[in-house]
Order: sequence, then C-alpha cells, then structure tokens
Amino acid sequence: MRHASGNKAWILVVVLASFILGAFTSEDILNAITRQDVKAASRIIGIEMNNPEIDSLLPDLNEFRDAYIKSRAAKLDNSVAPALVFDPIPDVYIKKLSGRNAIALKNPGKVELPKDKDMLAWYSLQELAYLIREKKISSVELTKFFIARLKKYDPMLKCVITITEDLALEQAKKADAEIAKGNYKGTLHGIPYGIKDLFATKKYKTTWGAEPYKDQVLDYNATVVEKLNESGAVMVAKLTLGALAMGDEWYGGMTRNPWDMSTGSSGSSAGSASAVAAGLVPFAIGTETLGSIVSPSTVCGTAGLRPTFGRVSRHGAMALSWSMDKIGPICKTAEETAIVFNAIRGRDDKDLSTYDAPFYYRPNIHNTIKVGYVKSDFEKDYPFKKQDSLSLRTLKQMGIELIPIELPNLPDISPILLAEAAAAFDDLTLSNQDDELKQQAKNAWPNIFRGARFIPAVEYIQANRLRTQLIADMEKLFEKVDAYVHPSWASQSLRITNFTGHPCIVVPNGFQANGHPTSISFTGKWLKEGEIISLAEAYQKRAGFYKKHPTLKK
Repeated sequence: MRHASGNKAWILVVVLASFILGAFTSEDILNAITRQDVKAASRIIGIEMNNPEIDSLLPDLNEFRDAYIKSRAAKLDNSVAPALVFDPIPDVYIKKLSGRNAIALKNPGKVELPKDKDMLAWYSLQELAYLIREKKISSVELTKFFIARLKKYDPMLKCVITITEDLALEQAKKADAEIAKGNYKGTLHGIPYGIKDLFATKKYKTTWGAEPYKDQVLDYNATVVEKLNESGAVMVAKLTLGALAMGDEWYGGMTRNPWDMSTGSSGSSAGSASAVAAGLVPFAIGTETLGSIVSPSTVCGTAGLRPTFGRVSRHGAMALSWSMDKIGPICKTAEETAIVFNAIRGRDDKDLSTYDAPFYYRPNIHNTIKVGYVKSDFEKDYPFKKQDSLSLRTLKQMGIELIPIELPNLPDISPILLAEAAAAFDDLTLSNQDDELKQQAKNAWPNIFRGARFIPAVEYIQANRLRTQLIADMEKLFEKVDAYVHPSWASQSLRITNFTGHPCIVVPNGFQANGHPTSISFTGKWLKEGEIISLAEAYQKRAGFYKKHPTLKK
C-alpha cells in the first residue's frame, strides 16, 4: 500500500506541474496513464519492469498517447503506402536475368466453332484467340456469350458483384474494329475477363466485398486494369472476394464452389476462381497475401499463379499488407497464366515495390532445371496424400529426377501481416465502422484489427528481422534446386514463400471421394515464373485433370 500511495502522489505532482505549465487539460488529469496501466500493458507484451522504471516512463507514455491521438486527425487513404518498401531480391540477382525476355506458346492448331455453343466456355485462351484472330467469332459475340453465362449462373454461385456490360460491349466493339484494320495486339485481344473487386475501375463501384465500402467508387483504373486495356482484353465483370480479402463470405452472401454449390469456393479470390472454374469467364485476376490465389484455385480446380512479390503493380488495388500483397492470374491451365501474367507484369512508378525484370517462358524448359520435392511433407498423413503421391509418380514418369529437400523452419512472424492489415484499416477500428462487417467472430477482421493494435512496434521490426533470416535460408535451399513441388495446403511452403516473396503456381491433380478437386503446387526462384509455369503445364497436360469441368444446372 505504501508503494501504491507513493506512486499516486508522484503522478499527481507530475500531472499538476504539467497542468500549471499548460501541457495537460483537466481531462488529461483524469485520463493520465498510471503505474497500474503500465503493469497491465507490460503483461500483454511479455516484459517486466519495476516501479522506478515504470515511474520514469509515465511522462513519455502520456506524451506518446497525445501524439498518437493528434496524428489520427490526418486521415490516411488505404492507397497511401508506408515510406518503407519490402525488397527481398538482391540487385545482382536481377542483373543476371537481363536479356531473357520471351514467351512462346504451344500452337492450338486449327480451331473451329463448336456445334454446341456452350462448349466455348471451356476453350483455352489460345483457342479463343484463334477464333477471334481468324474472324470465326467476333469479340462482341464472345463477350455477349460470357455475359449471358454470368447472368445465368451467378444467382447460384454468387461470384459476381458487378457485371460491367456497357464497358464490355464498348471494349469488344473497339477490339473488333482494331482487328478488322489489321491491328491485332495478341492473344488477349478481344478476350473477356473478370477481375477481383478490390481493383479500382472508372465509373464502376469498387466494394472490397465489405459492407462499409459497398457503394464506394474509385473513379480511376488500377494499373492492372490499364495494362489489360492495352492488351485489348474485355472486362465483363468485377468478381467477389471475402470481405476485405478474407475467405469467401462477402456482403452479398457466400461465393459457391461450382463442383459442389453447397460449399464455398474458399478465398479470398473467391469469385475469380469460381467464375473461371464454372466457365463464366476465360480468365480472371486475383490477389494473394497468404493463400488467396492458391486456396480458391485448389477448391475450384483452376490453375492459379502467385508471381514473385513486386512483379505486378498494386496501384489501385486495395492494400491489406504492403509487404505481402501480390497479384496474379487464375485460368484453366498453367500456360494460360503465362499469357495473362505477361500482359500485367512490369515496373510501375506508382508502386515502388515493382521490378523491371524480364519474363522467359518456353514449353518444356522444365527439362533443363533441377526439381526438388519436400520429402517430409509428402510422407505425412494428410487429406490429399493419395492424389499427391500419384503426382510425384507422374513427374517421375515424365523423366524428372526429384531431389529430396527440406524447408527451413518458419518462425512466428505473423505480426507482420497483422500489424500491416490493422494499419491499412485503422479507420474502421477508430470509427467503429468495423461493426458493420458481417463477420464478427474471434478470427474475423474486426477482432484481428483490434488485437493487432497491441503489437509493439519493436516486435513488428523483430519479426521483419526474422524474415530476413528466413529469406537467407530460402536462398540456400535454392542453391540445391531451381524449383520444388509440395502439397498445396499440407506444407509450410505456402506461408514461408508468401513472406519471402517467391513465386508459386497451383494446378489440379485429382478429385476427392466427394468429387471436390485437389491440387499440387510448384514453387520457384524469384522472377523465374517461366520455369514453374513450364513445369506445371507439362505436368497438367500429362495428368489431364484440367479437361474435366463441373456440371452446372439451372
């Protein structure tokens, strides 16, 4: 008791002196941080301080809190990035890649319009491009076809937020006119696509899948949208995402898996994977921070490419984690991801994390690289073990010598994502608009954002230092192999490489007893997307699961 009363007397002296000098108001006196407050906070952050140490902190802590409150008056838009840029790739690594910038595609051969027009939904990008280039079908016709499918099946799948019909028909007419004049821009010219609704688009709302933003309009185009415009592609829809890029629940309901509409499509690129799998768009754009391309692609049976961090500009995309967000294509096959990725990649001065590095893709270059497999992962008992074991057998039958490897230990560096996400949406927490979000469970964003407020800045920095060590450990791994295969979910690789920025591609590799798709993943060196796409494409064509499609009934 003597210590407690002594503490109160000391606090009173400091506060009264500050009040006389004009540093505190009467409200400040009532709300001054006390020794008991600091002791409680110390337990939260896991450190111990004695009373004299705490007493010496109190004036600074009160000043810190005052500064925090004042700084909140400066409203920060989600698009404002921190002054620190995550850059895991050494300059010398990028210089070694100079001059290798080429993409070669397999010739689809002579392509004819199907007797059953609905079969166009399952044509590859290369096949659709052939039909448009040879004027067997117009972009307008193809666009109307996919818009009709979106309107027909979205009520069941809930994968669409906005059908951009007016824009799509305008872009399709422009593509047809350009092609008629002999100005053919390439494989994506005149091809419809959908984009995850966290990308800004002129004249259309950008909802981020969340109640507080469901009427938000960002009247400019994200860089990815501009790049696809330049390629001649046709935007037909803005597709669903789990609210603020988590899961498959958005303000309009749950996005469904076309293989089993009683289940969700996973997320957060929920609508992108669902729409491609259902044949509602030929390709779509998704994003990944910690599995949001790989996971829905696995559930829906699509090919999904998560490129190297910094390969694709995020300007105009909702920020969740400035040092982890990545943008990539979701398609039916691996080679199609190469086509779309080639169109959207590149340096952008509006996103300082982006690289000016070449992209080299050739079919069968997988035969020239060393391929590893995460031995201990495949030896575990896990849900996709049967399908993955058959995938390893297929790879060996293809003449690939699989080199056993083990991944480095993953330290708990989750404060990186949690703190950045909480900062990106701090306005929701401070304004209590987080109450508007449908998901309010323990593991939902509102609680996560509030909890992340208690992560000390020191711990965030320490987590990034551990991340530096993890990156170095992965560099040592890639001294042994050029790429490696691993289970999509039953492996730490998904988490590790989302923190280190390495690229990954996922493709279907079978079906469970309940008819749900399964997948296998390939991860490669920074900026070597071409190698893992070639490897995945060769495997996919050998395995043949991409030829199977869900049956949609209306």
